[in-house]
Amino acid sequence: MAGGYERLKSGDEAQSLKSNRTTRRVAIGLFMLLALITLSILRVHMPLSADLGAQDIYTSNTTHDGDSVKACAPIAPLGARPPAPINPWASLTIKQTVQIQKWLEEPAQGLNLTRQDISQPSDNHIFMIEAYYPPKSSILNYFSSLSSSDIPRKYARVTIHHGSALEPVVKDYLVGPLPIGSSTRMEPLTEIYHLDAIPHNARGYDTRDWTSPKIIDKMTAPLMEAYKELLGGTPKDTLITSGSGPFSFDGSFRRLWLGWRRNTPGFFLHPLNLYQYIDLSGTDPSQWDQLKIVYNHQVFDTSESFMEAFHNGSLKRVPLASPDADLSYSTRKRIGAQRDLDHLPGPRAVSFAGLRFRVDRDLQYVSWMGWGMYLGFDRDMGLSLWDINFRNERIVYELRPQEALAQYAGNDPFQSTTAWLDRYFGMGQSVRDMLPGYDCPHEAIYLPATTYSVAGMTTRERAICVFEHDSGRPLTRHLGFEENEFGAVKGYQLVIRSISTVGKYVILSHTCDDTEICHPSYDYLGSLHDHVINFKVDLDVAGTANSLLKTTLSQEVVTQPWYEDDWGDQVIQQVVMRNYISNEDDALLKFPANFQGGYSIVNREESNKWGTPRGYAIHPGYSPIHNSAVGSKRVLKNANWARYNLAVSRRKETEPCSSSMWNFNLPGAPPVDFHKFFDGENITQEDLVAWVNVGMHHLPQSEDAPNTRTNTAASSFFLTPVNYFDYDVSIESTNAVLLKNPEKPGDPFTYDDYGVRPVHCVPEPPSSFEYYPAKTFDVDGNPAPASSIEDMRKASELYHRIKLDF
Repeated sequence: MAGGYERLKSGDEAQSLKSNRTTRRVAIGLFMLLALITLSILRVHMPLSADLGAQDIYTSNTTHDGDSVKACAPIAPLGARPPAPINPWASLTIKQTVQIQKWLEEPAQGLNLTRQDISQPSDNHIFMIEAYYPPKSSILNYFSSLSSSDIPRKYARVTIHHGSALEPVVKDYLVGPLPIGSSTRMEPLTEIYHLDAIPHNARGYDTRDWTSPKIIDKMTAPLMEAYKELLGGTPKDTLITSGSGPFSFDGSFRRLWLGWRRNTPGFFLHPLNLYQYIDLSGTDPSQWDQLKIVYNHQVFDTSESFMEAFHNGSLKRVPLASPDADLSYSTRKRIGAQRDLDHLPGPRAVSFAGLRFRVDRDLQYVSWMGWGMYLGFDRDMGLSLWDINFRNERIVYELRPQEALAQYAGNDPFQSTTAWLDRYFGMGQSVRDMLPGYDCPHEAIYLPATTYSVAGMTTRERAICVFEHDSGRPLTRHLGFEENEFGAVKGYQLVIRSISTVGKYVILSHTCDDTEICHPSYDYLGSLHDHVINFKVDLDVAGTANSLLKTTLSQEVVTQPWYEDDWGDQVIQQVVMRNYISNEDDALLKFPANFQGGYSIVNREESNKWGTPRGYAIHPGYSPIHNSAVGSKRVLKNANWARYNLAVSRRKETEPCSSSMWNFNLPGAPPVDFHKFFDGENITQEDLVAWVNVGMHHLPQSEDAPNTRTNTAASSFFLTPVNYFDYDVSIESTNAVLLKNPEKPGDPFTYDDYGVRPVHCVPEPPSSFEYYPAKTFDVDGNPAPASSIEDMRKASELYHRIKLDF
């Protein structure tokens, strides 16, 4: 084979296995990076126990026939055994979504709807249809009884832009119960918001806002000569633009800055020094207009004044880059000499004895080593985990990403006014299929997800991946020479991953001036910014009645009568202080300096056998940050959650999320004001929710070109047991070794590996790399024609790359 290595041959059996590999690799887990990071928290500390069925796979693949090596078991997961025959957090099917769409379009509903693909801002149209999760109490009641009469009713959340109303607004509705029938009703969904309706100027994302021919003509036609001379091209050929955000402060207007860039791969690293501020307020595109032009820090109120300065020589110009300049630095094309031995493929994980986790694809339920959980998926934030239980005891009811903030700094109109809240643009909708063998190992099992947009529905077959891997270090290890003292437990981890790329995730850049330190070769500067991602963690520790325990480490001076005179009569030593936080107003928290302390959710009424309250701690992991710029009007009230490392509040059905998709454009009057969750309520032995932040302070560097590396752009937190168990339950694992002292000096140690020995077999060859576009369906549920590359680019790059159509 190429590269100077050969695959191990195993005869006809292995060849037959290779030829029969089919669709076992079902489709594809921070965040985001998101729920991925959080599950890594659980997986690092996941206690282990035997799972049914693994022994059968193991024994069936350890037989040897002389020198012949058998083929390994096919890589397919065993069926999981969910605690209930339904997934209460399942997404709507395409069929259900179509039924709702048609029901809403019926004249009897009186909504006067226009189909999304032909609608204008002045029309009523459906922006979104997705599942709305049942109340926690009804789900727990059903899980307790498993009676069909207790199955929670299913509802949908529907968002409608009421553009034709006398006062245009956006409203969310509850539609149900489902399926559609005589009892189905529609009512406003207002109880989860602090506003009755969303101003129309804060409406959902729509590229047609800035691609209206009327606004394009107003902003570009007068400047064509200047574009060509100052920027080296025009919007009709080599230039593209991108939009800033938020678009509004309180809903009284809808405006954004457009910044120009070269239309080349990695366009985000090719900024140009011209910005135009446009007004898209109201529902009549003929009234939309351009408000300002900024070029090289010079501000003009009209196109006429700008072009006058352009012609009369008063405009301070920026030197134009050579048309022959090498722009390949922003591409991913491999460069440099091949590194030593890099012609060989790297190591890969192989489950020689078969997969050790179970999956129910239909119900999207995963179990592993005594753990189990349901998966959910939505348009706003993507992957979520539900009913995370160990040995059928619920530990986490809900683990779900809430919002992702990216707040920028800069010295131009675009960077200095930009603070993204990515829920608005849809982190779930921005999930793309995994790259097999790169985003996830070859053995990964993939699960699909379907999201709704104004253009129809999209199914990603590899939206989620599940795999187990060896961390490469033992979970526990101890050296000792007493009996049963020397040994180690292998550190396996289960990973559930989904990857969301909102607007390509780019490092925004701008052109340099004399006051800034720029890239030495390319004359651009990356913008300093913070990423903060918020998670909701609804822990149910030994039940739903929990308390918040604060632990503080400090020092004390101790005097004892037995201290020796030569050492003095005092000792300075550590001391731990524990106290409960009883009021949620005191539960807006930051980690202490030097991490000398922490926070746990405990059940004061449930103790382990040592008489200590059972609990789970929330530990900071890698890069435990909070937002560093507070008070900006861009995030005045709409991202208050980002001010803290974590916060703990009393759980309420009216407070399901720390943010909403509408918060982005309403920083002055957000529909979900996180601080209003904290209204002085008692949080002693109540159902509590922890809101936990991860993220990074991103100080751009030359290595961010062409893309930021995922090994540094990472963050995490850990959920670890604190007196929850009576002992370290990882000691139950049979993937362990216990050494025994040799009979006489110099002899090898004997050992007990509990019968779990390495399997010797030929793994099936990895599948050839392949990647296909997503499956799309129109709003009637019919398969849609395959998208063009340009359409896929528009759907992926959103507001970051706007190619104007003339």
